[in-house]
Amino acid sequence: MLRTITNRLATQSRAPISRSFLRLNSSLAIPETQKGVIFYENGGKLEYKDLPVPTPKANEILINVKYSGVCHTDLHAWKGDWPLPVKLPLVGGHEGAGVVVAKGSSVKNFEIGDIAGIKWLNGSCMSCELCEQGYESNCIQADLSGYTHDGSFQQYATADAVQAAKIPKGTDLANIVPILCADVTVYKALKTADLKPGQWVAISGAAGGLGSLATQYAKAMGLRVLGTDGGEEKEQLFKSLGGEVFIDFKKEKNIVEAIQNATNCGPHGVINVSVAEAAISQSTEYVRPTGTVVLVGLPAGAVCKSEVFSHVVKSISIKGSYVGNRADTIEAIDFFTRGLVKSPIKIVGLSELPEVYELMEQGKILGRYVVDTSK
Repeated sequence: MLRTITNRLATQSRAPISRSFLRLNSSLAIPETQKGVIFYENGGKLEYKDLPVPTPKANEILINVKYSGVCHTDLHAWKGDWPLPVKLPLVGGHEGAGVVVAKGSSVKNFEIGDIAGIKWLNGSCMSCELCEQGYESNCIQADLSGYTHDGSFQQYATADAVQAAKIPKGTDLANIVPILCADVTVYKALKTADLKPGQWVAISGAAGGLGSLATQYAKAMGLRVLGTDGGEEKEQLFKSLGGEVFIDFKKEKNIVEAIQNATNCGPHGVINVSVAEAAISQSTEYVRPTGTVVLVGLPAGAVCKSEVFSHVVKSISIKGSYVGNRADTIEAIDFFTRGLVKSPIKIVGLSELPEVYELMEQGKILGRYVVDTSK
């Protein structure tokens, strides 16, 4: 038996799906089950299996996810090695894009058939001081996709309509998914560094998933880009994305001196997307006097060390940059739609996701992996 769903789902938001299919506007059928990847304990088996299709709450939309990006944060969620409790069991993923197939009774900004994106920040209270000032991601009640809220490593996922990203129809969904987390994250970091066109920015981990995007945004913002990473393949990728100077930490004996020489006294800003603690602390040494070090990567238990005398005499700033707000997301997507940034991606099936986790653990990710939820 089929159950008709209108655009108002107040009743269904309080009850589980109990039919083989749900029908929207007599044209869209939503199955009761779907394929997804879930784990039941931190570090446990990543299981590709049949899962129930979630029902959106009054403030949520239900998205038929077509593609989902894979982020290093997904690895931390699985391991549970951050000092922030993870929902268990958990469906990870926070870079999803697909079609809106249902919506809750209070949703006004999305219609059935719209294209929507799932972001790291699934929702916040929207009423505290931080939310009112545009710092929704810092809200103490923030709900996080693929961490405290089941995410996009499934064929159907819910998202708070306020925070979900609006994506123009006709957009290449496979290529836009990294924009929803990685791009917004590095774009926000570059804004936090507050650099001027023509100034130097150093990107630590420049050929990784975040670094390859930071390089493109920095170039599009008129900055001179120096990248640090290891290996000829990574150097080639960095240069192909518009990077100017590459420092290979596997070959260079004195990283600090090499970077300062290449940038005539050091970069004006540093974006640390690397997850190497030594590289993060090292950036406080080579940054230019009055420069800004921005911390983005989150290696578990890491500490950023800055020698106090030099810190004071050089008058450097060290800032943390989390994820962007709704305005930052709109701006980041605009860079993408204008063709100024493109994530180097490799598409694999959702069933292959456990293998991607292994590559992340081994530090073998080049560019960005995207999963096709249909495979």
